[in-house]
Amino acid sequence: MNTGYFDYAAPANEPVLSYAPGSPERAALKKQLAAFKAESADIPMYIGGKEVRTGKTVDLRPPHEHKHKLGHFHQGDASHINDAIAAALAAREKWANMDWEARAGIFLRAADLIATKYRYHMNATTMLGQSKNAFQAEIDSACELIDFLRWNVHYLSEIYRQQPVSAPGIHNRMEYRPLEGFVLAVTPFNFTAIGGNLPTSAAMCGNVVVWKPANTQVFAAEMFMKILIEAGLPDGVINLVYASGPLIGDICFANPHFAGIHFTGSTGVFQTMWKTIGENIHKYKTYPRIVGETGGKDFVLIHKSANVEIAATALARGAFEYQGQKCSAASRAYLPSNIAEAIKTKLVADLKTMKMGTTEDFSNFINAVIDERSFDKIAQYIDNAKKDPAAKIIAGGNYNKSEGYFIEPTVIETTDPKYVTMCEEIFGPVLTIHVYDAEKFEEIMEVLDHTSEYALTGAIIAQDRYAVELATRKLVNAAGNFYINDKPTGAVVGQQPFGGARASGTNDKAGSMLNLYRWLSARAIKETFVPPVDYRYPFLNEA
Repeated sequence: MNTGYFDYAAPANEPVLSYAPGSPERAALKKQLAAFKAESADIPMYIGGKEVRTGKTVDLRPPHEHKHKLGHFHQGDASHINDAIAAALAAREKWANMDWEARAGIFLRAADLIATKYRYHMNATTMLGQSKNAFQAEIDSACELIDFLRWNVHYLSEIYRQQPVSAPGIHNRMEYRPLEGFVLAVTPFNFTAIGGNLPTSAAMCGNVVVWKPANTQVFAAEMFMKILIEAGLPDGVINLVYASGPLIGDICFANPHFAGIHFTGSTGVFQTMWKTIGENIHKYKTYPRIVGETGGKDFVLIHKSANVEIAATALARGAFEYQGQKCSAASRAYLPSNIAEAIKTKLVADLKTMKMGTTEDFSNFINAVIDERSFDKIAQYIDNAKKDPAAKIIAGGNYNKSEGYFIEPTVIETTDPKYVTMCEEIFGPVLTIHVYDAEKFEEIMEVLDHTSEYALTGAIIAQDRYAVELATRKLVNAAGNFYINDKPTGAVVGQQPFGGARASGTNDKAGSMLNLYRWLSARAIKETFVPPVDYRYPFLNEA
């Protein structure tokens, strides 16, 4: 029983470790990488608190070393999805009724376990399973995931604190209930932190969850699940299943207790989900919450007043960190004619210094793309550009999958601002640039705003403050996260809540109160201390 009001102050963001030569964290991470590579992981599903192994296994292999087997995971079928739903619903009442400070303690403990005991486990599983270098893993699977857990506890405590006013003679209060049913969390390969946040943000609000991660992120997802269990997460609150996406959708979206979807992935998949939910709307006990973050065709707009070094660095980092496999990655850039050659020269020179290879070699800036399907798709875009008179490759353009799925950082220059790689999401290390007349800044903003269906992230690079103000105003709907004199990636929880609109999603801003409101159902309660005993109002009297 609650005996006080519990406060969870805004936390400090988790410090990012450097992994510099000679540092203790570098040695510890290398040791953990070697340990995981020497083992063969046997990864079960987690349903109702039980480890479930089906015997139908799928191999796990590093994208940068696909001949090495890290282990395997056990694939589920329709029966396991139904079991996960049943386990979630069985856990719902007890979990929803748990005191808030007890729920909060579980997730705060999980954050501390990642920050200390399991930091290198989380980073190593992400590096090996998703081909991230040490820094990209640190900011993702350690720092951002820790920040999500701690900041969401703070934000939720602030929501619970929000109460209506009361008039004389009555008392009003607001309860923030979990949704009535279960939430489906479908998470992507590219960020371990997203994989952890989507199920836990809903669970933190008292919901029960069926969690389906991408197959290529299972190694790190299972590690996080084990941490949650050690932190005290009760059985059945989050159920981790590995089954095909369409099958999970068919079963979950047909269930009357389906209460919401928390999704990050492709636009096409999300639109299909939305359509299916709409077709089944008559089946549900309540209107489901639909929350999704999907694709991006993120831009960098460079003004004629920009600093060349700042512009080139924003492009190099924004486009090619984690091989461009970020929803927010810089994918199209607009260079003013007066400094375009200088920017290109600096950018091409920088790319020549980027080493590419395995994640275990910490000197490699570039690693592999996630799998063969992605490799082949990206390679096709590059091959088409090589043959198109409207495009030319000014850096990179080579690729090889004999040892791992390696694609050089590639820059395409096009004379056509509507060229295909300026419009379509590629999700790989490919940046397309277009040089515009430096005196036609407003005109190029019109082109930029109508080139892509997406509106996730974007950046303006300029020294001229009038140009910054103009771009900020005219591109108001072109990006949910807008950056001034910086790359369009790297949103930090508590600092830049993340999400975009248009075809990029519902813009429910992961890492903020806005997202948590979606997993709550408010109940207003009014108590009258001295109720009336006569229906008549004074205005009814004659005199």
